[in-house]
Amino acid sequence: MSIRFRKYSWQLAPAFIRDIRQQVFIEEQKVPPELEWDETDEIADHYLAVLPDNTPAGVARLFSTLEETGHIGRMAILPQYRGQGIGEALLRHLIAESADRFAELRLSAQEHAIPFYQRSGFHVCSGVYDDAGIPHFDMRSLAPGLAAEGLGSRDRPMILGSDTDSWLFDTEARLLGLMDSVVGQAGQRIWLYDRLLEHDLYDRHRFRELISALARRHRLSEVRLLIHDDKPLVKRRHTLVELMRRLPSRMELRLVNEDYPVEDQPFIIADREGVVYRHDFYKPEGFAKFSDGGRVKLLSENFQRMWDAARPSLELRELPL
Repeated sequence: MSIRFRKYSWQLAPAFIRDIRQQVFIEEQKVPPELEWDETDEIADHYLAVLPDNTPAGVARLFSTLEETGHIGRMAILPQYRGQGIGEALLRHLIAESADRFAELRLSAQEHAIPFYQRSGFHVCSGVYDDAGIPHFDMRSLAPGLAAEGLGSRDRPMILGSDTDSWLFDTEARLLGLMDSVVGQAGQRIWLYDRLLEHDLYDRHRFRELISALARRHRLSEVRLLIHDDKPLVKRRHTLVELMRRLPSRMELRLVNEDYPVEDQPFIIADREGVVYRHDFYKPEGFAKFSDGGRVKLLSENFQRMWDAARPSLELRELPL
């Protein structure tokens, strides 16, 4: 079925958009009207999905915060048109529209709809909460431009533990998107091995927030940073170092012992499935995988061997907060 999409401002939106939301959310799902209609409608773009004969079938809205994060919401398909792929087509249209605009996409998903959003590259990033009496979870895509590439050709693109395909990168921008997407889904551990904690890669606000969220999640959280040289960290403040010194029981940095064999390629491993692997310390070239337990097991063994022979950084310990 060929579905078309039309975009409107709230002021110029046809009555169909309000009617569909009224039927699905207020009448069917019993959402109170005062919660359904909010001030966000005034600043959002509103999308209407229509059938080949111009019959309205579904709606959604998209708005941004600080032009960095896009928020998808109020997705609704009329009952008689569900199960025909219209909702998925609408969601993927919104992702394609956002790919070059936003570094991140977020949405609030009803619990039963989580698999639907995972098929388009969104992962859960919160616990359950109540919204209008309905269980919801926050979900996000940390690299919508990359996720858009996998739509239609990959099963659950960029979902940790599900996407078994490789994602290649040869630019820093692509590396950062994949790195954040892997790290942002870790539930317990991040082990990072590199020559340096380069500022362009690791001293970024979003990366620091992802590491911080993991480190604070629960008492078993573990972040290990294994590097060759800490001198640049002593000369210039680094947000990961500041975070590590605030969370010493969850984060630790060590320096490799050059007298023992060490790896020639840097990598990050997330839990027991995700990996970002670079072919060279000095180039943004390599691959990421979101479900590769065999490779992660091997890299974990190598990391542990280097970690056991490594030493703490005395210089960083003496730095003031």
